Amino acid sequence: MKIMVINGPNLNLLGSREPDIYGSMTYEALCDFLVSEDYHLTFVQSNHEGVIIDGIHEAKTLGIDGIVINPGALSHYSYAIHDALKSVDVPAIEVHLSNIHARESFRHTSVTAAACIGQISGLGPMGYRLAIKALMDIKRK
Repeated sequence: MKIMVINGPNLNLLGSREPDIYGSMTYEALCDFLVSEDYHLTFVQSNHEGVIIDGIHEAKTLGIDGIVINPGALSHYSYAIHDALKSVDVPAIEVHLSNIHARESFRHTSVTAAACIGQISGLGPMGYRLAIKALMDIKRK
């Protein structure tokens, strides 16, 4: 199974950016944490909305079976990412390291989540693994 893991703005700074909220694991360590022989991962990380959209579009071309996406702050206002997710026939699950519902009120709403089959929030790096497992289970059915 092929999974694309997309991470948005500032996630490249994991480990040093607000570790009390996002944890001490670096972005590289997060990617290593997700690797398994059970599936093939393609990673995309960008601080630029257009690169994320291009990655979503490329998922279809690459034969990706599912997308795990953490759009970061873009999840709260990027209708362009929402539309990109809707434009490809690839199931996506939105993940957030922190519990966005327990933070500032502007983080409570995600416009991109509506284009996904589900959302996992607040479970740290384990949320990514759970999203991958869910996508694998969905694909098997």
